[in-house]
Amino acid sequence: MVAINDNAFGDENEKPVVQIGDVSRRFGAKLALDRVSLSIPTGCVLGLVGENGAGKTTLIKHVLGLLRAESGGVRVFGLDPAEQPVPVLSQIGYLSEEPDLPGWMRVRELMRYVQAFYPSWDEKYAESLREQFGLDPNLRVRALSKGQRARAGLIAALAYRPALLVLDEPSSGLDPVVRRDILTAIIRTIADEGRTVLFSSHLLSEVERVCDRVAMLKSGRLVFSGDLADIKQTYHRVTLRFDQPMAAAPALAGGVGWTGGGHEWTALFDVPAEQVEWAATPLGGHIVQRAAPSLDEIFFARTATRARPAGGVTA
Repeated sequence: MVAINDNAFGDENEKPVVQIGDVSRRFGAKLALDRVSLSIPTGCVLGLVGENGAGKTTLIKHVLGLLRAESGGVRVFGLDPAEQPVPVLSQIGYLSEEPDLPGWMRVRELMRYVQAFYPSWDEKYAESLREQFGLDPNLRVRALSKGQRARAGLIAALAYRPALLVLDEPSSGLDPVVRRDILTAIIRTIADEGRTVLFSSHLLSEVERVCDRVAMLKSGRLVFSGDLADIKQTYHRVTLRFDQPMAAAPALAGGVGWTGGGHEWTALFDVPAEQVEWAATPLGGHIVQRAAPSLDEIFFARTATRARPAGGVTA
């Protein structure tokens, strides 16, 4: 078991549910995780975001103990999930993009089957979710649509009220109605019981709706993590108007994702607007509009190549 320095995860008295310390993992020549450190406090809803192939599922497999860190270490509930899977997994509810459910079982049989593994199974809660999702208890799992299987998988993950809920792209490829149902059930669970949730998704609008913290992976590296509200406040979308039309986007430090043309250009900045104005002034530009960006825009900003200032202009 790899030793983990508790100081890497903030206040040692906070007792995070999940602690990931300097974890790296290779698959052949590909570096899937590159020294990732992350902690998830009790009661936190953390959204894990990133492009396909960024390392989200690989990181989740380490949390579930399905993969062992090649360097660094992982603890869940203070235990190594690879060394002690039973006490760890007994407290985790898990739903993936493709739930692995026995196709020959009927829905009611599936519920009884899962219930047998968990003494804390809440039968009334499971039945209320089944009714909410409109699942016929007599249908066999193999006859369910993809959306219905996702709903059945979520019941199995939620009904024993786990301390940690792990959702790996739970609504990927599903229609908006099914996504709404799944998110509603997750939000209700979070609001009613304050459970800890690790929510992985490339649909950033979903992450904004259910999560209070965000961690972003790019090419196996942790780009940033923190409180969602703080992250959104760090960035602002700025539209600049120039006295003379610009043939190309202005090279102002801190600006990414430029759009527009001619006299008006818009970009996302993570520096104060005053600095943007100061840097644009020598180019004949001034701010005409500021707005709060979406998480989608921030994601692009943190993964795009930053513009380098031209002619010594800095922001």
